[in-house]
Parts: sequence; structure tokens; C-alpha cells
Amino acid sequence: MFRDAGIQVALDDFGTGYSSLAYLKKFDIDYIKIDQSFVRSMVAESSDMALCEAIVVMAHKLGIKVVAEGIETAEQYQLLQRIGCDYGQGYLISQPVPAEQFELLFANGIALPVVAG
Repeated sequence: MFRDAGIQVALDDFGTGYSSLAYLKKFDIDYIKIDQSFVRSMVAESSDMALCEAIVVMAHKLGIKVVAEGIETAEQYQLLQRIGCDYGQGYLISQPVPAEQFELLFANGIALPVVAG
């Protein structure tokens, strides 16, 4: 339904609250956004890393891209790259900015995906 109208859909805060596996079946989801509560505490070999990796693997098997929220450290960024996360957002990449400033950052290649291509 949404795809027919050219609209892409992201399931925000995946893994918490009302973000449910049932939505993956019910709607044509294009992106899952891993909640920052998992990314914030993520270090190598942690349960948060295992959860993030499981979400990435599951999403990719369903043909869904993954965005990690709340990337604040280079270690988090590297771990997310290693598990195959598609995109990321967080203070490591850029703090929230007005639309005009975002356009400049984007034009200069500052707002980059976690894994290119």
C-alpha cells in the first residue's frame, strides 16, 4: 500500500515499547531503527551487541534495511559495521541541526551511512 504510493516506512525504536515483530508481518516495512538503548550500552561480546546483531540478521533475511540510533562512539560505529548494519545516526555522525545546515553537511559528505553501498 505505502510502497505503491512511493512512500518508504521505518519502524522506529525497534525492540522497545510498541515496536513489535507483528508489525514486520502486518506492514511493508523498509527500515528498522534499532533503539538507542541497545546501541548506547553496546560493547564487544555484550548482550546488547548480540541483540543488535540478531536484529540486523533478521531484518536482512526479511529484506529490510537497518538504521542504528544513538551512535556516540567510534567503537559502537565499528561494531555496527562489523555486524552489517546498513545506516546509523547519532552524535558521532552529527548533532541535530536545522534543515539548512543539514543540506550543507550532506553536500559535504558528513552525513554518511554506517556501511556504504
